[in-house]
Amino acid sequence: MPLIRVDLDRALFDEKHDQISTEIHQAQIDALEIPADDKFQTFHPHGAGELKFDPTYGGVDRQSLVIIQILMVRRYTVEIKRRLYRAIVERLEAIGIRREDIQIGVVENYYEDWFAGTLAD
Repeated sequence: MPLIRVDLDRALFDEKHDQISTEIHQAQIDALEIPADDKFQTFHPHGAGELKFDPTYGGVDRQSLVIIQILMVRRYTVEIKRRLYRAIVERLEAIGIRREDIQIGVVENYYEDWFAGTLAD
């Protein structure tokens, strides 16, 4: 049950949040092989000046910033995580979001760190 948090510019949120949600979720289904009903996302739109970043850090030409934080159980290999990153980037590019503007971070924990309406054994 990955939990997705997306921080992005208010204008982009207003224009594309449903598409972004769909594409991130489909990338999870494809890369992590999660069930289609395993969708838990929060969106945090920001106004002008609220997202601070260096537009040329690391030699990348950033015009905007879409930060995707994924909280998930520590069970996926590096290869699977990279497959997820590629899937997210490709799907967001297809709806007009530049790969240079996407930042993805994973935070991992263990099954005992979750409660989702029922306790796991």
